[in-house]
Amino acid sequence: MAKKSRKNRVAAPAGSSDGISPRQPCPCGSGRRYKACHGAAGGPAPVFVSRPFEGMPSETDVVALRELVPAGTAPLTVTDAGDREVLLCTLLPGAAPALVRENGDIWLGLQVQHAYGDPSRDLGAVLTAAIAKAEAGESGIVGLTSAPGLDAPRLQDMVTDTGLTVTVHDGFDYWIADAAAEDRDALAAALDQANGAAAPTARLTGVTSAYWTHMGDREFLRWTRPEAEDVLLSALAILHRTGDDVLVEGARFVGMFRAHGLLTPVWDLPLGTGAEALEEPAEAFEKKLTAVLAELEGGRELTSDERSARDGYAGRQVTIR
Repeated sequence: MAKKSRKNRVAAPAGSSDGISPRQPCPCGSGRRYKACHGAAGGPAPVFVSRPFEGMPSETDVVALRELVPAGTAPLTVTDAGDREVLLCTLLPGAAPALVRENGDIWLGLQVQHAYGDPSRDLGAVLTAAIAKAEAGESGIVGLTSAPGLDAPRLQDMVTDTGLTVTVHDGFDYWIADAAAEDRDALAAALDQANGAAAPTARLTGVTSAYWTHMGDREFLRWTRPEAEDVLLSALAILHRTGDDVLVEGARFVGMFRAHGLLTPVWDLPLGTGAEALEEPAEAFEKKLTAVLAELEGGRELTSDERSARDGYAGRQVTIR
């Protein structure tokens, strides 16, 4: 069910003031252990942000697009970008951080190779550089070769949208939808490779940030949630004890991804379920979850069986970021 991290940058639950084990790889992506890099006395200033997209419109969708969705886009309204289009994309050709197109529009990539501890600040720095390149009348790829300064804007500081409109694509043909013939030829190999690796995916319409996907001979629902981890685990444990965590007959709740400070519960679905059949069950589950969350906020305590289920869930998490 899991997409493996592009690098081993797992944040441990304890061991430093940043919540990172000294023996873990440093989240900045240097390849050194945290204790020898940003965790060292006199080392670089700590840069790791555990929930980098907090405050970003549609934060849960942004996390899902960065970590789980193969091909998706969302337009951004950006200060200082003028009337040019800025399009947030899961992946660009060659995993480019940004692309200034011939018409001055900007495509901003989420799934990239660099990692300097705060993906939102990285995106803000890349977007700032792309805007400058576009204003200079230039086009082409824009990237980062070093960590942005702490005074660099973060993406949520630059975006004025209150919510994002996400489109999930069948593949990456949108890369060349309006490209000239020679550009299509140049991107053909990258396009074929990207399309071949893209699992069929659909975003549910009745709830937020829930994505059905078909991977190999299995189907899954992956639903990125905004709640704090401890609260969500408690709510899921309560619903499990009442049998209300089963979305459709034959489905199984199998665990969670942890990425960028949020949890993404995952259900294994019977083959042939499809996205449409999940719409009503997902909406019903959302209502039950909301009711349980309200009970917890009101001081409801877990029973011993519910605490046991919660502990089991805590051990069924895969950290991506």
